Amino acid sequence: MLLVSVPLRVSFSTEVAPPFRSQRQMPESLTGIVERITFHSPESGFSVLRVKVKGQPELVTVVGSATSVSCGEILEAQGDWIIDRQFGQQFKAEQLSTSHPASVAGIQRFLGSGAVRSVGPKIAERIVERFGDQALEVLDQKPSLLLDVHGIGESRLSRMRESWREQKEVRKITLFLSEYDISSAKALRIYRTYGGRAIARIKENPYQLANDIRGIGFKTADELAGKLGIAKDSPFRIEAGVQYTLQQLSSEGHCAYPAEEVHQKAAELLGVDVDATQTAASRAIEQRLLISETVDGREMLYLAALHQSEVLLAKSIGQLTQNAELPLAEIDIEKAIPWVQETLGIELAAQQETAIREAMMAKMLVVTGGPGVGKTTLVCSLLEIFRAKRKQCILAAPTGRAAKRLAETTGQEAKTIHRLLEFDPVRGEFKRHAKNPLEGDLFVIDESSMLDLVLAQQLMRAIPEKASVVWVGDVDQLPSVGPGCVLKDLIQSELVPVVRLTEVFRQARESKIISAAYEINQGLVPDLTSPANDVSDFYFIEAEDPEKIRRLLVKVIKERIPQRFSMDPMSEIQVLAPMNRSELGARSLNVVLQEALNGEGGQAEVERYGWRFRVGDRVIQNENNYDRDVYNGDLGLIEKINRVEQTMTVKMDGRLVEYDFGDLDELSLAYVMSIHKSQGSEFPGVVIPLHTQHFMMLQRNLLYTAVTRGKQLVVLIGSRKALEMSVQRADSGARWTTLSRRLREYL
Repeated sequence: MLLVSVPLRVSFSTEVAPPFRSQRQMPESLTGIVERITFHSPESGFSVLRVKVKGQPELVTVVGSATSVSCGEILEAQGDWIIDRQFGQQFKAEQLSTSHPASVAGIQRFLGSGAVRSVGPKIAERIVERFGDQALEVLDQKPSLLLDVHGIGESRLSRMRESWREQKEVRKITLFLSEYDISSAKALRIYRTYGGRAIARIKENPYQLANDIRGIGFKTADELAGKLGIAKDSPFRIEAGVQYTLQQLSSEGHCAYPAEEVHQKAAELLGVDVDATQTAASRAIEQRLLISETVDGREMLYLAALHQSEVLLAKSIGQLTQNAELPLAEIDIEKAIPWVQETLGIELAAQQETAIREAMMAKMLVVTGGPGVGKTTLVCSLLEIFRAKRKQCILAAPTGRAAKRLAETTGQEAKTIHRLLEFDPVRGEFKRHAKNPLEGDLFVIDESSMLDLVLAQQLMRAIPEKASVVWVGDVDQLPSVGPGCVLKDLIQSELVPVVRLTEVFRQARESKIISAAYEINQGLVPDLTSPANDVSDFYFIEAEDPEKIRRLLVKVIKERIPQRFSMDPMSEIQVLAPMNRSELGARSLNVVLQEALNGEGGQAEVERYGWRFRVGDRVIQNENNYDRDVYNGDLGLIEKINRVEQTMTVKMDGRLVEYDFGDLDELSLAYVMSIHKSQGSEFPGVVIPLHTQHFMMLQRNLLYTAVTRGKQLVVLIGSRKALEMSVQRADSGARWTTLSRRLREYL
C-alpha cells in the first residue's frame, strides 16, 4: 500500500533545499511510483522525478540524489516540501531509495520503460498479461518460462537475462559506492571489468580502480580507500600514489621523469614526506613495477611497461638499420628518377630527388616538412619505383582519417597501424610481431609525428628484416597524444638519414593558409589583412568578449561559410578549440553548436555521462576499443538510437558500429574537437576560436597544427592578443624521453 504524509508545513525558498531545519522538525516521508524521469545524472545521482503518490490528484515533483532509477519503480524518500519560485511545489529529498514495483501496473511500467534490454512496451504488456505480479520473480528465478510469451525467443531471452543480471550487480555496486559517498556513474564499467567479484576486488585494492576504470582517478580511489580504513601512511597507499604520479606524467607525454621530482610530486599528492615516497618507490623497483636508470648522472624513473617499450623500440630500429639487405639494392637510381618523373608527369625538386636516393640506399629514412612541400608527391614517386620492380609497398598511419587521406592521395590501400598489426581481442594482443612479421618490402608510415612510443614499438617489432621503412611527418606539429616523441627522437639520434623538405611549391604558395602556417611556425603573426577582392582561404575575425565570440562562431558556421563557400556545416566544417574546458572550450561549445545545428526536432536521443546524444549528431571516439575496431580520434555520425535494446549505432568510416548505452562514455560530441584530437586530419573548412581564456594552451605548435588542418578555408575568431600569445610562445612542454640516447648506442 502506498502512503504519503500530508504537506502541512511548506517553506518558501529559491534554493532546492532549506538552509537548516529546527531540531524539533522531523523529515517527512513520501512513497510513490516513478512515472517520469525529468532528469537523472549518472555522475552525481542528482534527479528530478515525477512521482504518482496515492491521495495526490497530480504527479509530485521529487528532487534528490538517486543511485539508479527507472520508471515504474517504487520510490521512498525522506525530506521536506518546498515551493520553488520557478518550478512550484517540490519534495526535496534528503534520502531517496528505489525498489522494484510490486503491482501489475508498476511492473508493466517498469519493464516497458527500457529498464531491461530487449523489453519494450508491447513485450512488457504481454509478460504482465501472462504472469501478472509474478513477472519480475519469473524473470529472476525462472526466466525460461518467458519463452511462452509471444515475441520472446532464445536470442531475446538471452539478452533479457544478461541485462537483468547486470542490472542487479550494478545496483549492488552502486549501493556499495553510495555508502561511501562515491559517484555511481562508473558502476556498470566496474561490473564489466570485474564481474561478480567487483565489490570484493574494490575492498581488496581500491587503488586498482584508478588503473582499470576509465574516468576514475587516483583521488576518487584514494577517498574510497580512506573510508574503507586504509591509513594515510599505508605503504600500500604510498606505493599506489607514486605509480599514479608517473602515470599522470606519462599522460602528459613523458616516458620517464627525474626521480627527485617524482618523489616531490607524489609527496604533495599524498600529503606525506618525501622519505615515504622514496621508500615506496624502492619497493616498486624491487618488484619491477618501476625501473630506475641513471641518465647523464641523474636518476630517472620509468613505468616498467614504458621502459620496456623504449628499450625494445631502440633495439628494433637499431637492428633494422644495421641490416645490409636492401629491397632495391640493384637499382640504378640515376635512371629511376627521370623515369618516375616521366611516368607520373611531374618534376621533382632537388630535395625530393635526394629523398629518393636516400630511400634506395638506406634501411630507414625520415622525411619531414610543412604543408605544400611535396611530401605526397615524394611518396607517390617512391611507390611507383618500388612497384615497377615488383616490390610490395605497405602504407599505414596512426589514425583512420590519416590512413584514408593517404589512400586517397596515393591511390593505394592504406591502413591504420592497429589494423595493420591485426589485433586479436581474444588474446588481447596483436597477431603481427617478431615471430609472425608483416609481409612487405617498403613500409611508409605517414603522419608519424603522431606515433607514440608504445605503438611505434609494436609496429617496429613486426617489420620484416628485409624491408625498408620511410617515416613521413611534420616534426613541427604537436607531438603524439601518448607518451614519447618518436619522430623527433629519430631525427635527434642521427642514426637514420633525415630529409627536411623546405621548398614550397608554386600552387601551395598561392594559399594564404600555407603562408600563414609558415609565418606562425617562424614566430610571426600572420598577415591578417583581407585582399582587395576579399577572396581568400584565411580570415581573422576580431572579437574580445567570449559571448560575442560564441555568437560569431555560430553565425559563421551556420550561415556565412555555407552561403559564401557552399560548405555543409554538419560534414565539412570543423571547429578546433585549444582546450576542452572554459566557456570557449570544446565541451561548452559542443553543446552550443549541437543546439544550433541539430536542435530538438523530434529525433531520438539518449543522455549519458554528461552528454545528450541525438540521431544526426557528430561524435568522436575517445579511447581505443579493439573489440569494436574503433580507435581514439575516430569520427562518426549517430545513425540510430534504440531505447528498447539500449544501443546506439554510429556510422564510422563507412561502417556501422554499435554501442551499449553503458559504453557511451567512450564517445563525446564532435562539432568541436580539441586541436590535439585533430592531428592527422584535414577538413575542408576549419574554424578556430582564440581567447586569453585558453592561456595555458596557447602556444606556437598548437596554432600551427590547427591552421594546417584546413584544406580550403581557415577562420580564426577571437582576440588579437590571444593570437599574438600563441605565436610568441614556443612549446615549453619538453618531454622526458631517452629513446634518442638509446638509438645512439647502436651507432
